[in-house]
Amino acid sequence: MLTFKVTTVGASSGIILNKEAMAHLRLQRGDKLFLTEAPGGGYRLTPYDPDFERQVKLAEKVMHDDRKVLRALA
Repeated sequence: MLTFKVTTVGASSGIILNKEAMAHLRLQRGDKLFLTEAPGGGYRLTPYDPDFERQVKLAEKVMHDDRKVLRALA
């Protein structure tokens, strides 16, 4: 388990991720992290954008349902 301390960053608060955490999350400086609610009332810090995942699932549904239309457009 990794622990982090909340620190002051300008007029805001933030955490500093060490190299081990950055490697584990596959992050590079400048990447975004998303805080999402986890089942059971906790929170999850992840580099994966939940809105992007929703958009990909919707696109996959459209590609499956409208296969003939997409083929004609290609």
